[in-house]
Amino acid sequence: MSTPPIRLVLSDVDGTLVTSAKELTDASVRAVAALHDAGIAFAITSGRPPRGMAMLVEPLSISTPIAAFNGGMYVDGTMKVLSARTIPDAAVAPIVELFDGRGLDTWLYRGAQWLVRDGAAPHVDRESATVRFEPTVVSDFGDVLDAAARGEGALAKIVGVSDDHELVADVEGAARDLVGDEVSASRSQPYYLDVTNPLANKGEVVDHLRAQFGLDASQICTLGDMPNDVLMFARSAMSIAMGNADREVQRAARHVTASNDEDGFAQAIERYVLPGGS
Repeated sequence: MSTPPIRLVLSDVDGTLVTSAKELTDASVRAVAALHDAGIAFAITSGRPPRGMAMLVEPLSISTPIAAFNGGMYVDGTMKVLSARTIPDAAVAPIVELFDGRGLDTWLYRGAQWLVRDGAAPHVDRESATVRFEPTVVSDFGDVLDAAARGEGALAKIVGVSDDHELVADVEGAARDLVGDEVSASRSQPYYLDVTNPLANKGEVVDHLRAQFGLDASQICTLGDMPNDVLMFARSAMSIAMGNADREVQRAARHVTASNDEDGFAQAIERYVLPGGS
């Protein structure tokens, strides 16, 4: 029996679709256009907030639901919210306390707001340039924690930030031990630990899009570079890790392509997905 053709490509953004400079290359734009021409749907998912992916819609002609916050929120191309899953309120204070206690900078995402306590903290400027909007700087998170205590927190994501990558990995395990199945905790970058609703993960994004488009897992291709991409690898027949991914991620994928700074995304689409590829 022949392998069913790929009908949907789901790609991570940072470290996969865009370069280290957070730019789309001409080759990637052409590769996505070729997918459209071949009748293959293209979708993106990321830990970014919705506004942080808006700049990709026009150049890539994206018409599929966009899975922001690792699937914590789905929006259309106009950034209209289609559905959202927030962090359980009871888990908010324990996670913030854990991050603070271990020395991670803490960022909170609520609605369209990105809240930080120090606008000069590591990676704030870089993140602002990436998502193309500025955070709201607050003196403390008291109002947010109080709202969560009342059952009105509505946080889409909590991020712990540190350039101590081993610490971030260690706190990932500690977060899971602390709140168990109440949240999903995974690294979207070596320096970012994302905490979201337990159903806000990239494996669930595959299932969401598969159901919406009436597809089987055998018809889906996923591309990524980080540990939080492994869940979507497991739910798609074709999975492609970037050359810049670590060995753990590469071992979880069916194929490995070049790095994101070497047009690995475009090479993967041409070689493994488009008709006539090897």
